[in-house]
Amino acid sequence: MNRRDFLKTASTAAVVAGTGVAAPAILSPARADARKETLLVVSESGPNNLDIQGVGTNVPGYEVSWNCYDRLIGHEMKEGPGVVPYYDRDKFKPELAEDMTVGDMSATFKLRKDAVFQDGTPVTAADVKWSLDRAVSVGGFPTFQMKAGSLEKPEQFVAVDDHTFRVDFLRKDRLTVPDLAVIVPGILNSQLVKKNATEADPWGLEYTKQNTAGSGAFKVIKWTAGTEVVLERNENWKGGPLPALRRVIWRMVPSAGNRRALLERGDADLSYDLPSKDFAEMKSAGKLKLVSTPYSNGIQYIGMNVNKPPFDNPKVRQAIAYAIPYQKIIDAVMFGLAKPMFGAPADAATEVAWPQPHKFNTDMAKAKALLAEAGYENGFETTISFDLGFAGVNEPLCILLQESLAQLGIKATINKIPGANWRTELNKKEMPLYTNVFSGWLDYPEYFFFWCYHGQNSVFNTMGYKSAAMDALIDGARNAAATGDAATYETDVKGFVDLAFTDVPRIPLYQPYVNVAMQPNIGGYQYWFHRRLDYRALTKA
Repeated sequence: MNRRDFLKTASTAAVVAGTGVAAPAILSPARADARKETLLVVSESGPNNLDIQGVGTNVPGYEVSWNCYDRLIGHEMKEGPGVVPYYDRDKFKPELAEDMTVGDMSATFKLRKDAVFQDGTPVTAADVKWSLDRAVSVGGFPTFQMKAGSLEKPEQFVAVDDHTFRVDFLRKDRLTVPDLAVIVPGILNSQLVKKNATEADPWGLEYTKQNTAGSGAFKVIKWTAGTEVVLERNENWKGGPLPALRRVIWRMVPSAGNRRALLERGDADLSYDLPSKDFAEMKSAGKLKLVSTPYSNGIQYIGMNVNKPPFDNPKVRQAIAYAIPYQKIIDAVMFGLAKPMFGAPADAATEVAWPQPHKFNTDMAKAKALLAEAGYENGFETTISFDLGFAGVNEPLCILLQESLAQLGIKATINKIPGANWRTELNKKEMPLYTNVFSGWLDYPEYFFFWCYHGQNSVFNTMGYKSAAMDALIDGARNAAATGDAATYETDVKGFVDLAFTDVPRIPLYQPYVNVAMQPNIGGYQYWFHRRLDYRALTKA
């Protein structure tokens, strides 16, 4: 049976019906060239906002912003640790800027004179300034992301003329230029967004939540929250070679079984975030192209709220670290498709690297002893929260943790939070116990720790952890990296890793892999720091 006729078969129709989503017209019998230029992606969850600078935008929302908005610069690609191209952390290429000159305390960008927004409006330095002013002013994750690269004040951004833009540095920081290549500082059509702004919403966040307003390679032409996103190529894109794909249809199919069936029947082109069991079985079958790449600078972890009993007690946190069934999680949840971040030898030296394994392992006797020392010999009641948008991994992981904690007398109720609400709930910093993934976009240890352990109200320091010693070590490492003081950098990085493993406000479990399954005729997949798809490079034979 060829793909053109799949909707005519009752068996496949049943699978499509099982997704709860009607089949798109593009998959009806149509010209071969149109199908060659259309990609059908299926995933567990989708965006809750089309603008990464919006309030509580979830990880799937990053994918839309990446493909619909240009940045001043992007990354070159290099040979990856697996079989796919991998972004080069240290090499940059032009995107909206055709030239970049980095001086001692500023960087100057010459903009492409032919760049236009999706409505045909020319891109100017005034749009770039307004967009970066917006990023450092809206608050929350976007503003903290900019701050991570010492991009903090609108006064740093200067529109020299229509096609010349300058960034003035507040301080020497090796993260400043790389931070201009992440998703947050995308360039918006300032005039269009301002027309749709209000006094209560001066940055037009409500408008960009529902509409794309960029100069990027794609634009959203339809979005049904929780069901489907349809993107079309921007024929006037100037930031690189015109993509081979004209259209991307991205469907939300919560059932992993249905996503797998759609792939195996050839009815979908690509999927990711499939359960490791399905991925391992499909790999053995050998019918699809499958790629696994370790998350750069990323871990799945157990987080604890250190400001509320019982997790304000370090001995309780250490007890949890000894109670986690690490190997069961690797075997039964991940099916070996993850790198363990636990059980380092007792005499292992701390490395100047992240992630690296801690020395905890499953030891229920030690866990019980520590709980007793903390005054919780009979256990306590709590909740374990997780993002339902990634339930395929999170739910079985939490069930295994719940069973293990029960052996200590800890009664843990599992709290399933809808994916659209997860980021908002996480940032309230009220959940006592939870699991999550964090992957630092800039692949440096001090960047990860700045986000996750620094006491300056970091968005992803969701444990509420504050330590003057930790802050000093993180700040010291950042300064040493900027000034080239290798000895101090090594001391400070080892210091903050050791302190994190002593205080254990969060417990690393493993370094996940990005598992992508696609039809054999799909090419051009690249691994990016944000772990989402880059439609610009994808091809379909």
